[in-house]
Amino acid sequence: MLKVASLHYGVIFKKAFSKPHIFAGFVKDLTGIQLEIDTVETEKAFDPPIGKVNSQFDLFAEDKKNRIIVDIQYKRYPDHYHRFLHYHCAALLELAGSYKEYRSNIRVLTIVVLTAGDQHKRDVALIDFDPKDLQGNKLGEIPHQVIYLCPGYVSDKTPEQYREWLYAICDTLNEEVDETQYTNPTIQEVLHTIQRDLVSPQERARMFDEYGDEQIKHNKFAEGKAEGIQQTALAMLRKGMDINLIQEVTGLSLEVLQQLQDV
Repeated sequence: MLKVASLHYGVIFKKAFSKPHIFAGFVKDLTGIQLEIDTVETEKAFDPPIGKVNSQFDLFAEDKKNRIIVDIQYKRYPDHYHRFLHYHCAALLELAGSYKEYRSNIRVLTIVVLTAGDQHKRDVALIDFDPKDLQGNKLGEIPHQVIYLCPGYVSDKTPEQYREWLYAICDTLNEEVDETQYTNPTIQEVLHTIQRDLVSPQERARMFDEYGDEQIKHNKFAEGKAEGIQQTALAMLRKGMDINLIQEVTGLSLEVLQQLQDV
């Protein structure tokens, strides 16, 4: 078994996928698109910002020869479907300033990796911008796509081009993998790149910072949820509902409910 740092952490995700050949290999396996890139930018932002939101791309690469822009996002937000669609559209709009017509002949592809899961519990979800007729046939006009990947929901039914990558990413989340299960040489390189012993002190410090930020968000969410339950119980008490029924519905103790009655 190989001891690795989890790809749940942004600093580790960027450590692995900021290598151009790994970035390109990942995109090729998922989409069939062969990128020719020399560099991968991390935490890229447009200056000036596009629209009223300062979009920041975790990993961003442009294939100028084949006219393809790809960005990879890794983090989960409550609004991640909308947020990363906005980022994708910002990349499209940024191109508009460079061309005399709306058709830029550049393909923009956004890949979102949701290591923390998602409420819909789907392994792969796609936004395809190409128009379709009423029979569902594509017109072949617009090649842009957004691909959402949730490694936690990978299964044997996941399409083959995604399956091994999703299994590997999911496997790293408990920080131990059996690398012999993976035949893809690019995946093998990712796993060895993120070996626990190869994590620098600076990267480890950023992992601690990310973990702390997540705990703060989790605690705030838990506090907000508890407060919401108490407010619901208080409203039920004020309507004269039976206290035992309120306890059953809310899960609050009789002691807490009696305290709320005195408010």
